[in-house]
Amino acid sequence: MRPRVAMVFAVTALVLGGVMLVPAAYARLSAGTGDGAVASVAAPTPEPPPPPTLAPAKVSVNFKGEFFSWALMDRETGKISGSKNMAATSSTESMLKAWIVADYLRQLGDKEPSAALKKASSLAIRDSDDDATNAVYRAAGGSYAVPAGGQPGPVVKRAIKICGLTDTKRGNVPGYEGWWSFTRMSPRDAVRLGDCIADGKAAGPKWTKWLLAEMSKVRGSTAAKDQQERSGGGRWGIVDGLPESILSQGPVSIKNGWTPLSYDGNWHVNCLAVTEKWSLAVMLRYPYRQGLDYGSDVCASVTTQLVTPQPGGAIKVPQQPIGKL
Repeated sequence: MRPRVAMVFAVTALVLGGVMLVPAAYARLSAGTGDGAVASVAAPTPEPPPPPTLAPAKVSVNFKGEFFSWALMDRETGKISGSKNMAATSSTESMLKAWIVADYLRQLGDKEPSAALKKASSLAIRDSDDDATNAVYRAAGGSYAVPAGGQPGPVVKRAIKICGLTDTKRGNVPGYEGWWSFTRMSPRDAVRLGDCIADGKAAGPKWTKWLLAEMSKVRGSTAAKDQQERSGGGRWGIVDGLPESILSQGPVSIKNGWTPLSYDGNWHVNCLAVTEKWSLAVMLRYPYRQGLDYGSDVCASVTTQLVTPQPGGAIKVPQQPIGKL
């Protein structure tokens, strides 16, 4: 009996000892330097949120007009998102001036243009000057002769080849087939064009930085005082829809196109902007009476709705009756 009793007492002691050892071990692990203080573990510093940018999102605009389309390219991935009709085309108007200047400068290589043509290149971008653009267009090898076989002229052909455009074609308005402003382009191709300018393929290594800087210095508003017969203020649209948190990250290079055309009774308005991160294009056709400000506001509204994270509500597009022209 005694050996068994002794064994029971021993097992009980071990069990009790084991139970007592657990909290003791836990206390030792939780102790600090041995002076009774409990060690504290610093919480990891949270990663700062990424800076605001433009990203794919649902866009809602109560648009009153014939044509509304937009596209956004993520320049880091090359992915293009946009409206369902982002491959549909409209006339480029002055938006194409960015390519015309790029095409001319790229052909120069490391050479300097004449003072007159360098000034013309700057005026074509900053003031959307038609006469200056025509001088650069001719220097780039452009012609107003009607191209054969329904094909675009050499300047636009190079844009298609160099920038990988898939939807761009010669204008189809009778009597204006050779005009660069009637070149038809989709928003999908327009963002490819913006990317092509920003990555250096369009203007070449020597002139890309210069061209992007000129595009960031576009001046003039939609006000009547800034709109002339052969030039006009073009700093509006996408840039108006960007919050300061994006504008402060670096220059935004833009080139808009806008013309009221009698053959269809519409404003043809295009907005193009490009940064290191993205390229955005919005293209519109809507009745004369709604004015240039309407198109500018639509471009800004689309932009605001693509900002992520959202700083606030999108700009409201004024609702004006269309009526009969």
